Amino acid sequence: MCGIVGYIGNKNCVPILINGLKRLEYRGYDSAGIGIILNNHSEVIKNKGKVSLLEEKIEKMNLQAALGIGHTRWATHGVPNEINAHPHYNKSKNLFVIHNGIIENYQILKTGLEKFGYEFVSQTDSEVLPHLIDSFLVKGHSLFKSVQLALAEVEGTYGIAVIYQGEPDKIVVARKGSPLVVGIGEQENFVASDVSAILAHTKQIVYLEDGEVVEVCKDRFTAKTIMDKEIEKEIHEITMSLDEINKGGYPHFMLKEIMEQSSSVCNSMRGRLLLNEGTSKLGGLENVIDQLVNSKRIIISACGTSWHAGLVGEYMFEQFARIPTEVEYASEFRYRNPIVNKDDTIFFISQSGETADTLAALREAKIRGALVLGICNVVGSSIARESLSGVYTHAGPEIGVASTKAFTSQLVVLALITLLIARKKDMSLVDGKSIAEEMQKIPDKISAILKLNDQIEKIASEFKDVKNFLYLGRGYNFPVALEGALKLKEISYIHAEGYPAAEMKHGPIALIDENMPVVFIAPKDSTYEKIISNIQEIKARKGRIIAIASESDDNIDKLVDYSIKIPDTIRMLMPILTVIPLQLLAYHIAVKKGLNVDQPRNLAKSVTVE
Repeated sequence: MCGIVGYIGNKNCVPILINGLKRLEYRGYDSAGIGIILNNHSEVIKNKGKVSLLEEKIEKMNLQAALGIGHTRWATHGVPNEINAHPHYNKSKNLFVIHNGIIENYQILKTGLEKFGYEFVSQTDSEVLPHLIDSFLVKGHSLFKSVQLALAEVEGTYGIAVIYQGEPDKIVVARKGSPLVVGIGEQENFVASDVSAILAHTKQIVYLEDGEVVEVCKDRFTAKTIMDKEIEKEIHEITMSLDEINKGGYPHFMLKEIMEQSSSVCNSMRGRLLLNEGTSKLGGLENVIDQLVNSKRIIISACGTSWHAGLVGEYMFEQFARIPTEVEYASEFRYRNPIVNKDDTIFFISQSGETADTLAALREAKIRGALVLGICNVVGSSIARESLSGVYTHAGPEIGVASTKAFTSQLVVLALITLLIARKKDMSLVDGKSIAEEMQKIPDKISAILKLNDQIEKIASEFKDVKNFLYLGRGYNFPVALEGALKLKEISYIHAEGYPAAEMKHGPIALIDENMPVVFIAPKDSTYEKIISNIQEIKARKGRIIAIASESDDNIDKLVDYSIKIPDTIRMLMPILTVIPLQLLAYHIAVKKGLNVDQPRNLAKSVTVE
């Protein structure tokens, strides 16, 4: 997501910070800034947009300093602009903080600080940090102690770097859930959220663990816990190249993003799931919840992978919220003179929030008077701005063109919305808690599936040269079949089709022979026996079968050529799990064909033209 870089030493930190920020551009961001301190002078320079624009602004100022921090921001709280960009600072503008992560209790902290006269200028959660730290500094504590005391009151995730004009010989950094490293040099030290930002200067790295606070001076560093227990840190020698580091050690962004899904799904749920109440809290829908609950019909409009997420949402809304739901291709929506009523709710789903077809459909729906809601990943995007209300997925930037973690985060958000509506209607507390508890287990189950990567890679070796693929699923897993086929088409250029398994006999079965691999999504649910019948029909015609099956299923192995066993969950959440082996299968097949999986031919990450 966001990027952090910092320097303390004898050199001019400004070019070091700018070059470090450039190394972090691959992560995705919408604004950038630096803060520097030299003796009795401090300066913050921020800019919306690219690091190059920030660099142009700084070049005109001839800045010189030996202590500074820099940040690239990817908006979560507050639109992308100069005010919301980092660093944030206290009223005296002599304490600077940069922050990655989300402060979940920022509103409570902000309210308390305002009572003591602290004023806020941005829309961000991060701005509470400099004011909170300042509230301890004014009581006579050191910077290091003030950071410790402040973080003891913080709930959420963070990777932070703090500098203070009153103590211009140090950077204080801390981590909880957001990566941070210290780079060790000769009479100079560095801090960064990613080794790539500082690898040009040092390969001696200290990794921070959760709950650690480190005071970094130019010739030493001291590590303690938030509770002030001293820690001995090991220095590691980095051997990887810059190209490898830029992808977090993964060969491709796509694989990195697949592997991030345990975290991205967790971030989509963070602070939103109310276990004891068996419901969810979605701040973006608070003003429209009554209208949403009383909708006569829900329409979901999207394109591509987001459309597949919408199909899963249709099953969720109809089963639990008991509201008739339709899923529309955004590219077709406005061209067929759709019937839209004022008591309809229309969700528009887009990873980027800039998809041209979806945006055009949204504007058409607004004209027709429906309740228009957005589900997207990018704060401040067009769909986010033009929707009446909505929900962010908080999946983090997705660089690989073929969407992976954005899809699973969309499914999580749809499940949260379903739970919210259903509990407002007639779902019992017991049923609500059961769903909420199962949702909480999903990240760990994703982690278990990701451990099957080597097994899936071996299966991919057997199918890299095929010309066609068929994907079959029933119920909630029919959209997963569509998504699995799309992933394979996008990055391997193999023709693939997804079908409801029952439709196989209505035409596609004519294609089956020993050269046609078929992927069945076959968890043990209410459709399991029907799926087994379909598997036997394919086997009778010599089709080669890969099954995504429940880890408790010992019988399916004798019916299929390859089985990938995954943890069980409730039906509405199963697509979040079943899609991940299909993402990995497509990825490994494409890699073994020697293709560029991050930038497949003819495709763009954000489709901004109709």
